Amino acid sequence: MDLWTSIILGIVEGFSEFLPISSTGHLILTGRLLGLEESEFVKSFEIAIQLGAILSVVILYWRTLLVDREVIKKVAVSFLPTGIIGFVLYKLIKTVLLGSSSVVLWSLLIGGIVIIFFEKFHKEKEDATEELAEMTYRQAFLIGVFQSLAVIPGVSRSAATIIGGLILDMKRRTIVEFSFLLAVPTMLAATAYDLYKNGANFSLAEYHLLVIGFITAFIVALLSIKFLIRFVQTHTFIAFGVYRIALVIVWFVFL
Repeated sequence: MDLWTSIILGIVEGFSEFLPISSTGHLILTGRLLGLEESEFVKSFEIAIQLGAILSVVILYWRTLLVDREVIKKVAVSFLPTGIIGFVLYKLIKTVLLGSSSVVLWSLLIGGIVIIFFEKFHKEKEDATEELAEMTYRQAFLIGVFQSLAVIPGVSRSAATIIGGLILDMKRRTIVEFSFLLAVPTMLAATAYDLYKNGANFSLAEYHLLVIGFITAFIVALLSIKFLIRFVQTHTFIAFGVYRIALVIVWFVFL
């Protein structure tokens, strides 16, 4: 991996982390396009730079994360299912799932179809939960269960979380913002655990590349979050479902 590859992957991560299109899936496919050699560092890089995108949430939502204890407790409850499943299945995820383009493509395709059908039939209730403080702990935990599906590359953490929240009768903007907040402990834990397991094997040059990807992802993610907040106020996610399907078709036909 070189400097420009690190920057390109950072841009891809920052753009796709909070959109329902799977940042991990896009990082894996982009790595294939760039001819990246499969290695432990590349896999760790794809995990760790997601924390750069998550830092943008901390900057934009620092007041909620530091002050609103009720929301913080619900984020913690929601993190539990993913934390446990990610810890138990870490070896499978790192050695098998993250190295499979087929898993990514099938997940993107199936997820795209699910998003389109869900949006066609979903009707938001008038009494749906509108404020994060009004969420129940049951809703928070079940949203975490939905998020845990995203240990499969290509599923999309944000898509699983948002659709789960809509099923559980939350307003669209509310679950989108909760998805942002839930990403903080999720990716912090994933990055910290992966670096604990593998970080000692990386060279100083590899850490420099990691920092560059991290910073790039952070900057681009700031713009991506603001875009999504505006987008969900007037649009459904059907366009993202169509994009996922189109990406898979293009990949199979041309690549």
